[in-house]
Amino acid sequence: MRNKVSFIWLRRDLRLEDNAALYHALKGEYPVIPLFIFDKNILDKLEDKTDQRLSFIHQQVRSISAILKEKSSGLLVKYGSPDQIWNELSEEFDIQSVFTNHDYEPYAIKRDIEIGTLLKNKGIIIHSFKDQCIFEKNEVLTDAGKPYTIFTPYAKKWKWKLNDFYLKPYPTGSYFNHLFQFESPGLISLEEMGFKASEFDFPINQVADELIQKYSDQRDFPSIKGTSRLGIHLRFGTISIRQLARKALETNETFLNELIWRDFYMQILWHYPKVQNGAFKPAYDNIKWRNNEIEFQAWCEGKTGYPIVDAGMRELNATGFMHNRVRMVVASFLTKHLLIDWRWGEAYFAQKLLDYDLSANNGGWQWAAGCGTDAAPYFRVFNPTLQTQKFDAKLEYVKKWVPEFLDFGYPKPIVNHEFARNRCLETYKKALDEYLNG
Repeated sequence: MRNKVSFIWLRRDLRLEDNAALYHALKGEYPVIPLFIFDKNILDKLEDKTDQRLSFIHQQVRSISAILKEKSSGLLVKYGSPDQIWNELSEEFDIQSVFTNHDYEPYAIKRDIEIGTLLKNKGIIIHSFKDQCIFEKNEVLTDAGKPYTIFTPYAKKWKWKLNDFYLKPYPTGSYFNHLFQFESPGLISLEEMGFKASEFDFPINQVADELIQKYSDQRDFPSIKGTSRLGIHLRFGTISIRQLARKALETNETFLNELIWRDFYMQILWHYPKVQNGAFKPAYDNIKWRNNEIEFQAWCEGKTGYPIVDAGMRELNATGFMHNRVRMVVASFLTKHLLIDWRWGEAYFAQKLLDYDLSANNGGWQWAAGCGTDAAPYFRVFNPTLQTQKFDAKLEYVKKWVPEFLDFGYPKPIVNHEFARNRCLETYKKALDEYLNG
């Protein structure tokens, strides 16, 4: 006779501590089997077979597996499409319930509806919980019951609503004795899935108190290690958002605001899924982008002749990271200096960023292009030279990534700033006027 069990399906929550779904699973009636699925529907779309994010996930899965082994349990790791795997598991185990945490991206929503229906048809109950944000979906609304589309009033309501209840950690460690006792099979290798492991030295999932204390003063200067670099850990849930929010609340409001931006963009994507492929402000879909492929390639390779732009792109290509201030500069440059569709830049960042997160990446690009919620107005065109003077005055960041910027062979600016600015203003204004006039 098969044992009755529950499953905890880990996805964007790759940790055992302070995990909402894991806590509720362990508090349930049946012993718990942790599961992770390397989803072919996602992996098959990855063109880069050395994608460092997959190595990061694999490392974390291996770490979780080792911790569970010490507790006489294990992590069941599968490779395939979720529907196929859940069909197989339902035949192999007497599953009573499945626990998981909400995921708000369009593919994940569709997947979870399909798997929920599949499990329900087999008499299996699925429970899903909030875990990757402080406030989700309809938890922070205007007094009229509508979603916020401007950050400042959203952040004000977010802070007004916050209390200890929303920051309280889930004490999973007290219930690990409710894990199902079994010896998990060996972990599938990246090579077996058609990928190659990366030896990249990923940022640790901790942040020094001193960094947070100085965050307001240092975060805009790319030559200083003044940002947390926790993006990849937040993306894959290897650190608890509640833990970070508690620390930010005690230490630095600017750092807290960055976490609120993350919640803000997540609820924008939830309420307005159209932003995945179109402008939040539909008038901006009327813009006639130049989309010059040669100029786009120069931007991608960091060869625009603007040192701060090129430094940012080279840092991204080499490390999978780009400083946030520089992200704004390079995004503004692509969309406004070169008049290249923001979706091209968004897609490139999606390929390269270790901390790629659909809602935040989309929100940031639409902000830069002027077409999103709370966006920079279209007539605000970042001047790369002034941005360099203000945030990299000693050229330390530029020299690190573009050491040849003073050499004869360094490319001339791909476009003159004043010319580009005027062209941008004319193009945007024409598009908006045409939209308004039908």
